[in-house]
Amino acid sequence: MRGTVRKISMPRRLVADLMHASVRVPFVSLRRTLNIRQLTEARALVAQPPGWAAIFAKAFALVAKDQPVLRTLYAKWPRPHFYELPRSVGMIAIARTEDGQDCVLPQKVPAPDTLPLTEVDALIRHAKAAPIEQVPAFRKMLRATALPLPLRRLIWLIGLNFGRQRANYFGTFAVTSVAAYGAGELHALSPGPFVLSYGVVAPDHTVDVVIRWDHRITDAVLVAKALTRLEQVLNTEIAAELRSQRQQAEPKPVRAIAT
Repeated sequence: MRGTVRKISMPRRLVADLMHASVRVPFVSLRRTLNIRQLTEARALVAQPPGWAAIFAKAFALVAKDQPVLRTLYAKWPRPHFYELPRSVGMIAIARTEDGQDCVLPQKVPAPDTLPLTEVDALIRHAKAAPIEQVPAFRKMLRATALPLPLRRLIWLIGLNFGRQRANYFGTFAVTSVAAYGAGELHALSPGPFVLSYGVVAPDHTVDVVIRWDHRITDAVLVAKALTRLEQVLNTEIAAELRSQRQQAEPKPVRAIAT
């Protein structure tokens, strides 16, 4: 049976390079159901609530702020070592359609814990809607992807094996989900050390969260503690920020002046 040879698009070539870079990372995963009632109630009060990707990106970065291991990378050059970053760098998986093909591209969000939720959400929405050349993270990745395979492999080796470059190219954590398309548990791969994915928020205000991580960096006990802390952050700091957004948006009452 004869098939049809089709050219691999640039976004699909990028995914192939990402998978090649991820194949040797010894990932393990932990799944937990979080109760986020206070968060969902606060989010329901906001006229234009931020997306869940922005919420989880900022919440994970807030957890990592107090747990340096969640900002730590494994690098091989000049010798195997851990490289701790002073701040988190999130890589958010953005689903797009380019040239009639579905693809996923990573949007870089530096230090999301220091940004307002509205700004994190704006960066993600811009990456979803803007032309590729207007998104710096996309432009940088696809420029390297357009190079011949030997040069790409060399660039990826440098990016993967020097701690500083690894953070610049792949971040300290990634956020991905298929919740917008229905229920499903996603166990994604990434060259980065931590990958967080979340499911659909259930009517009882619970959500399934999966964290995959590089086992060379830490063990399941710390990740389990991180998930507990993540639930707390979602229901406290993030919920409080959403409530403050609503209060700022509400019109202030006008006091009548007696004549």
